[in-house]
Amino acid sequence: MTSPEETRATQESPGRESEDGGLTKPEFNEDHSSPRGVLEIPILGMDSDNNSSSSSCSSLSSEKLIPNSAVVSESHGLQWKNLLDVIKKKSMKRLSTFPMLTSSETSRRSLSRKLARIRSAHDGIDCGGKSVPKPSWRSFSYQELAAATDNFSSEKLIGKGGHAEVYKGCLSDGQFIAVKRLIKKEEDRISNFLSELGIIAHVNHPNAARLLGFGVEGGLHLILQYSPHGSLASVLHGTKESLEWGTRFKVALGIAEGLNYLHHGCHRRIIHRDIKASNILLTQDYEPQISDFGLAKWLPEQWTHHIVFPIEGTIGYLSPEYFMHGIVDEKTDVFAFGVLLLELITGRRAVDSCRQSLVMWVWFITYLSLINQFLLVFYMRYS
Repeated sequence: MTSPEETRATQESPGRESEDGGLTKPEFNEDHSSPRGVLEIPILGMDSDNNSSSSSCSSLSSEKLIPNSAVVSESHGLQWKNLLDVIKKKSMKRLSTFPMLTSSETSRRSLSRKLARIRSAHDGIDCGGKSVPKPSWRSFSYQELAAATDNFSSEKLIGKGGHAEVYKGCLSDGQFIAVKRLIKKEEDRISNFLSELGIIAHVNHPNAARLLGFGVEGGLHLILQYSPHGSLASVLHGTKESLEWGTRFKVALGIAEGLNYLHHGCHRRIIHRDIKASNILLTQDYEPQISDFGLAKWLPEQWTHHIVFPIEGTIGYLSPEYFMHGIVDEKTDVFAFGVLLLELITGRRAVDSCRQSLVMWVWFITYLSLINQFLLVFYMRYS
């Protein structure tokens, strides 16, 4: 039994909880509209005509319960709908003003912007009040390169790969140079050219190839310092004269120091991805220099490795994790350096004419040697 006072209190505040924990009918406020009702009206208004009957029924039921609230909610809903329409129109206008660029146009523009920034430096670069010296490399014209290489004569060709040709040249001041000319398709050439230029321009080490400049007239060219002895591959496999063991040790030590600089000494980690005998140049005093950064990749400091596809490189120097899964890190270059050490020690190629891998050959020889030692010990013990 409830008293008349309790019954009156229940009628005045129907939204309160009852004493036994049950919930009663919620309280409706005629002065303030529900936030959910404000968002419901524009959503219902944007539905299809099939949902118009259900929306009208819901609006009629809400008008019976809260007539003033529905009017206020409808006005708010119209304002939200108008605001959304204005945003849609403005976004469509902005999208329509964007020009659609092809990949070749984009790469050409990025090339022109980067080269313009390079040419804009005259005597130095102003970095926060400090004058940074101008880079030692410069831009070469096509006339200079053609005159230096006898118009890119075949007699001046000293190396050729799948992506580029290398010519020997001599400038007007008597300096010998090596001109690397990219021969891939235009879109691939521009991206590879910018990537290699951006990497090799930041490399400064005695055991890395020195960039003298670039040229973009009549093709894409990289101008490097000329190495009199050519590549390590030509000295190891192309001549009858053999390198002394002291020279081989000097070459191996120089390559290791160059890789250590690329992996840890440079301001950004560089993975070369194509360490091999033909990419190691030898100076006048047989100092090795790592060259050909066409496949090199920047590796951020916080990354342990990088996944790269498609797989590019030279058979015989590819690490298993890179060859099978595309995983690139410092170990990729270390594995190739190990193959290079085997070449220096044995004098054999990484892959011979019979398509036999040097790594597998060394493993087989080592396995046979271990078996021979075991048989010798067994014979001496039980004979």
